[in-house]
Amino acid sequence: MSGTAASEETTDDGFLDGRLNILQPAKGYRAGLDAVLLAAAVPARAGERVLEAGAGVGVASLCLASRVNGLEVAGIELQPGLARLAGENITRNALGDRVSIVEGDIGQPVRDLVAMGFEPNAWHHVFANPPFHDPASNPASPNESKAQAHLTLGSDLDDWVRFACVMARPKGTVTFIHRADALAGLLGAMTGHLGGIEVFPLWPATGKPASRVILRGQRDSKAPLVLRPGLVLHGRDGRFTERAEALLRRGEALLLDQPG
Repeated sequence: MSGTAASEETTDDGFLDGRLNILQPAKGYRAGLDAVLLAAAVPARAGERVLEAGAGVGVASLCLASRVNGLEVAGIELQPGLARLAGENITRNALGDRVSIVEGDIGQPVRDLVAMGFEPNAWHHVFANPPFHDPASNPASPNESKAQAHLTLGSDLDDWVRFACVMARPKGTVTFIHRADALAGLLGAMTGHLGGIEVFPLWPATGKPASRVILRGQRDSKAPLVLRPGLVLHGRDGRFTERAEALLRRGEALLLDQPG
């Protein structure tokens, strides 16, 4: 590992049991379990090209590149400060030959995205952890960075799905992780654009409502929607289940068609 050390404004956090060292803002939006689980759910293979929308400081992209050798991963991030930290994280984890994250907006015209290297219909997989809340019904965080990460601020779920579907190649996959209460909105946005949609709930513990869902669809697929068994994250003792440990610490792939 090499690169910039943590400062008063940042923390140095380990992911995948310390395999990755990530600089994050000390205050504001901070990546956690969602980013790792999202990366685990992308069915990428060596030699493919993958694009992350809203890459933040690069946690999901770096987790994915760490798991799959020979993978090209690109990301676009709206906030300049997060994009800068993402660049530092790529360098300090020695993945600059396979991962790149640049400042940009998923709502930019396609011609501008092309000029930045984001060609439409060219990516085997596109993935994202979209903003969580609608600012019309949720007050913004006093921290500007956290507000931008958690509020839609002009980019609703339709925008995220549209961007992903424009970028994904034919038969390419689109993967999202989101709050469980956003399921209806995500499914509505995906309808007519993606097929073979898989809904994978993430249960905090047995008997508790799902807090998050992973959704994955495929361009040009006519397959029906499937509700998968999902994954229980914590056991009765409050510790991560064995399967969750394998994903979060050992960086294993999350196979949606296998019960967790």
